[in-house]
Amino acid sequence: MVVAAAFCSQGIFWGTYQSFGVFFKRLIAEFGWSRATTSSAASLCWLLTGFASIIAGTLSDRFGPRLVMTCCGFLFGLGYLLMSRLSCIWQLYLFYSLTIAIGMSAADVVPLSTITRWFVKKRGMMTGITKVGTGTGMMVIPLVASRLIISYGWRTSYAILGIGALIALISFAQLFKRNPAEVGQFADGEQKGDAGPFNPVEGGLSLQEAIHLRQFWTVCAAYLCVVFFVQTIMVHIVPHAEDIGISPAKAASVLSTIGGVSIAGRLVMGRVGDKIGHERAMAICFLPIAGALFWLQTAKDLWMLYLFAAVYGLGHGGFFALISPLIAQFFGTRSHGEIFGIVIAVGAIGGAIGPLLAGHIFDLTGSYRIPFLIAAGLSIVGLILTMSLRPPKRKRKANDPGSAA
Repeated sequence: MVVAAAFCSQGIFWGTYQSFGVFFKRLIAEFGWSRATTSSAASLCWLLTGFASIIAGTLSDRFGPRLVMTCCGFLFGLGYLLMSRLSCIWQLYLFYSLTIAIGMSAADVVPLSTITRWFVKKRGMMTGITKVGTGTGMMVIPLVASRLIISYGWRTSYAILGIGALIALISFAQLFKRNPAEVGQFADGEQKGDAGPFNPVEGGLSLQEAIHLRQFWTVCAAYLCVVFFVQTIMVHIVPHAEDIGISPAKAASVLSTIGGVSIAGRLVMGRVGDKIGHERAMAICFLPIAGALFWLQTAKDLWMLYLFAAVYGLGHGGFFALISPLIAQFFGTRSHGEIFGIVIAVGAIGGAIGPLLAGHIFDLTGSYRIPFLIAAGLSIVGLILTMSLRPPKRKRKANDPGSAA
């Protein structure tokens, strides 16, 4: 039930959030804003989401996931409802960059931290299943948004998305439980005799201990690279496709293809991480990403963009299935929400810079060639950082069978 609730919440949060690219040119056409100005709202939203995730993770550790998910689900849906009344630039920053950002802060850190407490042996696989919800949402909701815009206009489309998200997220939030002990169960569904005398859900390092480790900052730096190129692609791939002559509906389908193919990446790499270690599995994910981003330099036809989306989507999905289990593997689950929140916040810096920089460079050059090359270069940097990771060397505590030795 917890995995199902997390799956559905992920799909609604991320599918709705990543539909911004579908609305991108409609906002520019309506208000005459530049791409840099419009991109800056997405960048600021992502940045605030990252830093608010620290608060969301801490509150989830302290008060449990249900309350945090309920409040954030309400704000997320409200933000999209308000976007339907957009009339000037300061409202774009208030409604999208602030209100939606606060709501979005719970999207990953709360459900994924909850999953790490419910599973140990199958942590990667169950996180992967949860993140399939993200891929499903990214595949479906941008296409739905595109059709709604064609039929009803962008304002009504925002209102429909907002009402749907608000009702669904608050409903699914009621199914969240902090950990198995809260309902008298054990991690991975084991009985007491199988799991041993302890319920392995709350062991590991504190945030204060983790931040003194090289591994913590290496994970942060690698994740910054990941989110830089992910957000650059998510915001600008649809406008780029339209710029080279592809219809708006087919351009949106490129974004949906990334989401659809990422489902396989999430499932497969989550399972691979359980087998070979999540840091090694994450390193593997950088390879298709780098190849796809270099291929994008020459992609001029729809089939070439579909090929890009298919290859890119495999690595894209894997990253987000692996980051939460990687943190649990290296630092345990005692302060997982706080630690994961910090990692998300650092990643958010990359996610804020990427779309804004890409929009600014396009305004200057009329091309996405340089931004996409920068993204490809950072995929190589991320690969090197991830390959340097080694588990922290520390003693395993008696009540911490789920953490790294």
